[in-house]
Amino acid sequence: PPPFTGVWMGDSKLCAIGVHCGNHITSHGLALNCCTDLTWFDHIVPCGLEGKGVTSLSHELGRHITVDHVLEPFFDSFQEVFDCTLDFSEDPG
Repeated sequence: PPPFTGVWMGDSKLCAIGVHCGNHITSHGLALNCCTDLTWFDHIVPCGLEGKGVTSLSHELGRHITVDHVLEPFFDSFQEVFDCTLDFSEDPG
């Protein structure tokens, strides 16, 4: 929920989104909880947000969802939203 970043299911964060700038380098990324062991979050204040929880796709959908399950639809949506083509070649050139 605004003003918090990420993807939320009610008061529980499903996906963290972040940007870091430092030493003339910008990095960005996301962490989508697919089948995360949510008990680890019982020992911390996730993202420093008191009173907010963490959830996963597996928890929300009531079935086991792996990263492999979401990669293709995620990449397809990314390409559509950003009007781009992702290159998965292993060749650094």
